[in-house]
Amino acid sequence: MTRRPGERGSATLFAVGCLALLLLLGSALGVVAAMVRAHRTAQAAADLAALAGATTVGDGDPCAAAAGIAERNGARVLDCAVRGREVRVVSEAPGPRWLGQVADLSAEARAGPG
Repeated sequence: MTRRPGERGSATLFAVGCLALLLLLGSALGVVAAMVRAHRTAQAAADLAALAGATTVGDGDPCAAAAGIAERNGARVLDCAVRGREVRVVSEAPGPRWLGQVADLSAEARAGPG
């Protein structure tokens, strides 16, 4: 195979372009994985906080119990509502910070009899 003078180094440019594309794709996938993890954290914290609140309905402050459990699970309670013996909790977990964007994710759960 003969080389023409104008094509010298074109494989290097192609390789650098492919490498840049792979780096961008890997970064995007990393951000998506971090967002999924943050949502799972928020959902688990909301579930556990609602259960903790529902168990303390007659004995104390359900929202304080829910907030304490959410904090221990890496989230914070945005909203807590008690209706009878049912507790509804909305929690938020910090998400990834990428290129100056804030992606905190929230989840909702309810617990109580029936």
